[in-house]
Amino acid sequence: MFDFEKLTVYSKAKAFNIKVQVFLSHSDVDRTTYSQLRRAAFSIMLNIAEGSGRYSKADKRHFYVISRGSTFECVAIFDYLKDISVLSESEFNAFYSDLDELSRMLFSMIQKLS
Repeated sequence: MFDFEKLTVYSKAKAFNIKVQVFLSHSDVDRTTYSQLRRAAFSIMLNIAEGSGRYSKADKRHFYVISRGSTFECVAIFDYLKDISVLSESEFNAFYSDLDELSRMLFSMIQKLS
């Protein structure tokens, strides 16, 4: 088992990715927004994995900071989708809650590595 597979934040990021993929497969999102959301959501998970494989605290922290930045990017995309009525308020709140939790977990990991 790889170290990242033991991390709760990785499991939650992977579950979030699946939710995003399901949402995108059933929504009417333009190609650019689809691609950006898909890449940002995937970036959260992949940067957690990559960071866990680094040896120095600074390297680990760098990848967790990128991952946290991708959570913010996803929030902005979902906020936009809500405003143009592609996403309902309840769907937005569910994604927002997931992203808030991921952001807090990543922030804690980043602080511990500072």
